[in-house]
Amino acid sequence: MNSINLSTTAFTFLAPYLFTLVIFLLFFEQISYLKKRKNIPGPVLVFPFLGNAISLVRHPTRFWDHQSSLAKSSPAGFSANYIVGRFILFIRDSDLSHKIFSNVRPDAFHLVGHPFGKKLFGEHNLIYMMGQDHKDLRRRIVPNFTPKALSTYTSLQQIIILHHLQKWDRLSSGKAIPLRFLARDMNLETSQTVFVGPYLAPEARERFNADYNFFNVGLMKLPFDFPGTAFRNARLGVERLVKTLFVCVEQSKENMKKGKEPTCLIDFWMQEELKSLSESGETAAAPPPPNTSDVEIGSYLFDFLFAAQDASTSSLLWAVTLLDSHPSVLAKVREEVESIWLPESDSLITGDQLAQMKFTHAVAREVLRYRAPAPMVPHIAAENFPLNESYTIPKGTIVFPSVYESSFQGFSEPDRFDPDRFSEERQEDRVYKKNYLAFGAGAHQCVGQRYAINHLVLFIAMFATLMDFKRHRSDGCDEITYVPTICPKDDCLVSLSKRCARYPTLSLH
Repeated sequence: MNSINLSTTAFTFLAPYLFTLVIFLLFFEQISYLKKRKNIPGPVLVFPFLGNAISLVRHPTRFWDHQSSLAKSSPAGFSANYIVGRFILFIRDSDLSHKIFSNVRPDAFHLVGHPFGKKLFGEHNLIYMMGQDHKDLRRRIVPNFTPKALSTYTSLQQIIILHHLQKWDRLSSGKAIPLRFLARDMNLETSQTVFVGPYLAPEARERFNADYNFFNVGLMKLPFDFPGTAFRNARLGVERLVKTLFVCVEQSKENMKKGKEPTCLIDFWMQEELKSLSESGETAAAPPPPNTSDVEIGSYLFDFLFAAQDASTSSLLWAVTLLDSHPSVLAKVREEVESIWLPESDSLITGDQLAQMKFTHAVAREVLRYRAPAPMVPHIAAENFPLNESYTIPKGTIVFPSVYESSFQGFSEPDRFDPDRFSEERQEDRVYKKNYLAFGAGAHQCVGQRYAINHLVLFIAMFATLMDFKRHRSDGCDEITYVPTICPKDDCLVSLSKRCARYPTLSLH
């Protein structure tokens, strides 16, 4: 009884001091935020610690639209906010975005890919590399995207796209179906097959799909790393995914040692690694060059998967949406494709044929401009950085250069979907190159952009030629939602039916 009374007395004595400390910390947090914000647009006061995190998680589209509006209201071209104890900066101006992209280095900005990316992706990650190590690794990755490698990938892509379009036809049977998860499944199979091909057994693919879904869900949650939380499930899912990919690397390396022909991206990579070892006179038992162990390469493969998967799904959905709402563009795509390739030929679209589809390429590039799938690329300021003459970004700030906002600057009638802007006559992709940031810029510009464009062009060509489709529109169906890349609010609800006389029979042989 005496101990209880003593505890009560102690608490009563300490309570005013604890209350004063809490008030002081809250006051200090507000003052710190205002000092960093200075006179740039942003909330005047922020909720303790969480800031506007709840608003960001519950209504991300509304949150970023508001940040964009604040940035537009100021000649500076950027705005501020506060999320889970971190000061953030949203950058709308293209020139300032380029300034961030071109200063990824230890004493300026670190690319993070996601505000809490390091906790999710782990340390061995291409996203976080910089300097000479990053340059050397990119040089080793380049052979994965040669014309020969891309030709191998396009064959695989077409076979998988056809298989899924037939599946979508059966599922629809004239009724409306949402395409988002179907497109995601198609892209996941495409990425798995193109990147690691035969090294991922059917059972492993099922586990892979489940773990990737954990990862996807965790991306949109707060970073509470406790058992049972979505964030913890995502982090553990990534660890399992990397282990699976590490095994694929080992198996590929053994096949390439036997002189087998590459059938997927990891084969081309391992073939080049073994060739480099042979030319340098080193043995396979020698320590690998920095950042090229099998475990690290498994992590980089996960980076590729992350980059290819969700961004590509977003682009395919917007392609369907925009083709439906622009029938003249759809008709022109069909006319071009059918003058080059016919389903009845039962042949794969060749690299030469793909290159001839210039208008379809223009449509793909305009889809990426009009609805940039990864609208922002978060970086962290490693040191205080002078953004312009009047504002210095404080150390530790999470900076969001907006790829999406840049896409609507400079271009003629930027709010209009107009593939002809990429024609030889107009060449707006060159005239307004600094505003076309769908694949980023600087040292971390997407190394696989040719692969990504090929995938989108192949999908548009095959979908438009093989399928008749009708979008089932409702109020707000075209509004943007974050999942975590952007997609139509209704998940692209369409009804589908076969347009061609019969589906082609495609094979690698």
